[in-house]
Amino acid sequence: MEFTLKNQDATSAILSVNIQEADYAALVEKQLKNFRQKANIPGFRPGMVPMGLIKKQYGTAVKAEEINKLLQTKIFEYIRENKVDMLGEPLPIEEQQANINMVEDKEFTFEFEIALAPKFDAVLDKGDALAYYRIQPTDEMVQGQVDAFAQRCGEYKQVEAYENGDMLKGTLTESVEEGIVVREAVMMPSYMKNDEQKALFAGVKLNDVVTFNPFTAFDGNEAELASLLKVEKSEVAAHNGEFTFTVTEITRFVASEINQNVFDAAFGKDAVKSEEEFRAKIAEQFEARFEVESDYKLLMDVREYLMNKVGKLEFNEAILRRIMDSNKAEGETVSEEDFQKSLTELRWHLVKEQLAKKFEIKIDDNDVLGVAKAATRDQFAQYGMANVPEDLLENYAKEMLKQEKTREALINRAVDVKLIQAIKAAITLNEEKVSVEDFNKKVSENA
Repeated sequence: MEFTLKNQDATSAILSVNIQEADYAALVEKQLKNFRQKANIPGFRPGMVPMGLIKKQYGTAVKAEEINKLLQTKIFEYIRENKVDMLGEPLPIEEQQANINMVEDKEFTFEFEIALAPKFDAVLDKGDALAYYRIQPTDEMVQGQVDAFAQRCGEYKQVEAYENGDMLKGTLTESVEEGIVVREAVMMPSYMKNDEQKALFAGVKLNDVVTFNPFTAFDGNEAELASLLKVEKSEVAAHNGEFTFTVTEITRFVASEINQNVFDAAFGKDAVKSEEEFRAKIAEQFEARFEVESDYKLLMDVREYLMNKVGKLEFNEAILRRIMDSNKAEGETVSEEDFQKSLTELRWHLVKEQLAKKFEIKIDDNDVLGVAKAATRDQFAQYGMANVPEDLLENYAKEMLKQEKTREALINRAVDVKLIQAIKAAITLNEEKVSVEDFNKKVSENA
């Protein structure tokens, strides 16, 4: 096989591929022999069909198939080995290929259009200065997390008088002859839909008797009433009158005091030993979580900065349109809006790719796993679970990586993580402490 690459201009080239019979003959022969072994033709036993008949019936189709497979393999080998900076994939020149006679010809020349990547130089050094925002958590945010940890370490206690949110246990008796009696009925008045009925329980104490209407209190909700009255849903409507409730137990969930038990539950045994350290550790967690957002903002700022610095990149739009159209359903074409968006993303992709090469960014499975674990850790942190065992994180992360789309996204994220760190080391960062609100304003301004 012979390859000839001729540049049309700075944005495109023609790749010519000459194929001789010697390049494909053995491949065709091997495939035809396979057909012979499997062919089911009346009058012939399997494997005994004359080769001449096999060639007559299948020869041209097999020849075309093997040449096509050979082309696909060898073209991409050529492009890789010769470091052709190609965009998309080679597109066959249909007018040229229309003249190919697969039946009679033994030698073939195929021509393909190739879109070439533009030449440019994306450079970042200490002479490039960009803002970097250190997002500061508010006292309210830290306090909210302190309260959440205290809640998780809390316990249920028996109390003497009811407050909103408490759980009541007692005897529920229907105020009719031979009515329902539910012993050890459990109820939380704060869940009642009717405010007047809810108010009847305000400040009740042990052994108090409250007369109320459950049907009204729970707005006729069959599921809630059936659970409370211990009846079938279909029977609920028949018990729509008043009941008495004799209070025998009042239970309240009480958050823990801020003590060593809370510190240990949040961050592990003796990792924190005072409330001051505890609050500082929580603030650090917020700042670490916010750093991910700051890094992403920096990457987007670098994108805008470099795109302006590099200037406009020229593409062969006609070829790129054909490539994009080829990936659409038959008869459909890419819209002008989508095409221009794709070009914008392509420009940034090329710039980012060049930066990654200059900074020698390489990732492996451990990098991807690390990103997956970080994402998992953030998910747990949103629910206040800061001290998650490493093996649990790893198991969750490995499950994420089993999903192809998720894995692809995490690979891209792993590249971005390393690229951001390299950029931060390469340029001058003008650090600025900002509130969450101010940071969000800056993000929205640049959106």
